[in-house]
Amino acid sequence: MRFLVLLCLSLSVLTSQGFGQVIVAHRGASHDAPENTLAAFNLAWQQGSDGVEGDFYLTQDNQIVCIHDRNTKRTTGVSKVVEDSTLDELRELEYGGWKDSKWKGEQIPTFAEVLKSVPAGKLFVIELKSKQKIVPVLAAQLRALDTSGIELMIISFDVATVVACQKQIPDVRVHWLTSFSQPRGVNGFRPTAESIAKTVREAKVAGVGMKGQRQAVTADFVEKLKAQGCSEFHFWTIDSQEDAEYFQKLGAYGITTNRPAVIGKIRKNLEP
Repeated sequence: MRFLVLLCLSLSVLTSQGFGQVIVAHRGASHDAPENTLAAFNLAWQQGSDGVEGDFYLTQDNQIVCIHDRNTKRTTGVSKVVEDSTLDELRELEYGGWKDSKWKGEQIPTFAEVLKSVPAGKLFVIELKSKQKIVPVLAAQLRALDTSGIELMIISFDVATVVACQKQIPDVRVHWLTSFSQPRGVNGFRPTAESIAKTVREAKVAGVGMKGQRQAVTADFVEKLKAQGCSEFHFWTIDSQEDAEYFQKLGAYGITTNRPAVIGKIRKNLEP
């Protein structure tokens, strides 16, 4: 029943915006505010985002915190391995000043704090960085927290992690993530549309999130993807309006961007 509710919410997010894709703020409005902070997520809503995406690690004391890197050095100036640190230790660090002095004082948010900041009717995309060990802790928190009124999606590059999510949190939509490469001596990009669809089918997840590489993802690529049974997909991280329009026309479910205020303008560039 909850999956049907979430599906209806997802469709309502799309239709409420007219003919266009879900615009998801990558680590919040991270072009303008320090990534993965409450300031960045709150700014994303002010800029008209349909959803936000955050990165999550499991701490040494089994807390879930929002940060992209496994080490805190880049965003705090202090080197701590997130998974080897306690929440209290991570809370002592300052996460905003690296972006601009006006953001100084931001703390690392917990999963619960980010979830509580999501307005009703909006999408919360949860990227798991700690792989399988974070899944049962996340499942327990989702059971304990109030998620009514918002849509959830879980994403990960790790196939075993998305399989674990599909099994342990079956009422939340899951996307496997992939980028593309062009190995020397190989014709075309890898993975292929067929291999992506095969992974999605075997993992029994809802779809795939792909890096927005226009050379790799063409209309023909998308047709092959759909023909193999993978009809739901999103793209990351798109900061050019021209690129966003390209992926919009390919039928993306969502477009993830550092600049939601700019990319949100694509909604009015296609007619119903």
